[in-house]
Amino acid sequence: MNHTAGTIVVGVDGSEQSERALTWAVELATAERRSLTLVHAINDVMSAYPQAPIAAPGEARDALRAAGHDLLRQAHAAVGRLDPELVVHEVFRLDDPRAVLLELSRDAHMVVVGSRGRGKVRSLLLGSVGVALVRHAECPVVVHRPGNAGTVCNGVLVGADSSPESLAVLRFAYQQASLRDLPLTVLHCYRDVPALAYDRYVVPPLVIDVESERLGLAESMAGFAEKYPDVRVRTEIINDAPQDAMVKLGERMNLVVIGSHQSGPVSQMLFGMVSVSVVEHAICPVAVLPLAAPS
Repeated sequence: MNHTAGTIVVGVDGSEQSERALTWAVELATAERRSLTLVHAINDVMSAYPQAPIAAPGEARDALRAAGHDLLRQAHAAVGRLDPELVVHEVFRLDDPRAVLLELSRDAHMVVVGSRGRGKVRSLLLGSVGVALVRHAECPVVVHRPGNAGTVCNGVLVGADSSPESLAVLRFAYQQASLRDLPLTVLHCYRDVPALAYDRYVVPPLVIDVESERLGLAESMAGFAEKYPDVRVRTEIINDAPQDAMVKLGERMNLVVIGSHQSGPVSQMLFGMVSVSVVEHAICPVAVLPLAAPS
């Protein structure tokens, strides 16, 4: 039996960002009564171990194993201080962290990782692991960012529409809002398209019927409102690019929730880039749910 099935997997590396992600994951595991799996993976002996040039490869790997297991013990102790009753597993691998976390995502309830910071330069540090998870993980992924210290936050923000694919995203957002006793904002973005002229041909403008969009969104939310009567909900329907609107509103949120289409290169290019953009530019934790490609 796979002891990590249904668990909340959290990547740990000893950094401040990793510690914040661990605290967030512990709070969720406690609330959902799930076990926690601490994961540390590293595969580059030469760059990770400063003395590698003067050490035999075997000695370097032994040092990495010792340091990795020590790091996991420290993280385990930190979990014990937060919740002594929580069941905790440990996974250490001398392997690519992306490959290890993606493998564990097949059976995990969720994968949580820290972020290295904000901005175009620092987002590159996030990219190798966080973006790989956002694009390819088989379970929800949370990339934890600390938010603005001292800012009053407005709860959970979820990007959704009236499509069947959005139901899983809405369900997750309602669950998180209920577990954390937070209000929920449901955001739907649309874009009007102006008339286009090409040679002798004119393409008429595309104007979205906002009331129809509002009605469709309300119908999608109806069942969740009955299941989660404790969640205070408001809707925002905005004429804007979804990634821009979510990043802006996310400045005052505890959590942003968004879906990402995983199937096929075209779907990943068209829909996955929105989730990646939100993850790279948001300043609060972002949860990304894998979705089937729209038919």
